[in-house]
Amino acid sequence: MKIAAIGGTGLIGSRLVNVLSARGHEAVPHSTSTGVDLLSGRGLSEALAGADVVVNLTKPRTFDDASPAFFQKTMDNLLAGAEAAGVGHAVILSIVGADLVPGSVYYRAKVLQEDLLKAGPVPYSIVRSTQFFEFVDTVLSWTSDEHTVRLPATLMQPIAADDVAQAVADVSVGVPLRGTLNIAGPEVFALDELGRITLTARGDHRAVVTDDSAGMYAAASGSALVAKDGAVIARTTYREWLAR
Repeated sequence: MKIAAIGGTGLIGSRLVNVLSARGHEAVPHSTSTGVDLLSGRGLSEALAGADVVVNLTKPRTFDDASPAFFQKTMDNLLAGAEAAGVGHAVILSIVGADLVPGSVYYRAKVLQEDLLKAGPVPYSIVRSTQFFEFVDTVLSWTSDEHTVRLPATLMQPIAADDVAQAVADVSVGVPLRGTLNIAGPEVFALDELGRITLTARGDHRAVVTDDSAGMYAAASGSALVAKDGAVIARTTYREWLAR
């Protein structure tokens, strides 16, 4: 199959292209660095020419109030381009629990992206993932200083990027789900606990202070970010990943 990976040079996209290529598919990475800009539509028709599947992994530069407009425009362009090119399957990567965190503008924007895909003219699949192991250090940096890291006790079930890429690859080469697949890691942590595990593994002696108002994930309550029954559970544990 020929698969156009929009955002195919990023964390998940580069891994996805490698997985699909290893399976014998023609996986082509596209991004602004290769001349394809989903926001403006530049290069999109050329990227989709002859493609059986398009996978959209793009995201805005920030998680703020600009997010809804970004997803509205990029999905409008993607769906129009895919329909014109005769692409038979459109796949997006979204977030487990996105509809359960209305206090986050970025999560509301991801729900908008999903709704646009569902209402569009192209057979589709949505893969909802929990947070990536690879982003934990970034999350810690949002609310830290030289002495402390402030984190909420928000429950989450993080997953390795390699496992995400495998799941997206499986969905991409299959029959369109016309629905959603949820994927998650094998363990549930409170974010403040995850912070302590991470700092210990890094040899970082800063203290983690539990602060339920700190950072983006403070907007999630209860088990909103934890996978529900029916999710595909990956094998890689967080400590295994840290030890690599």
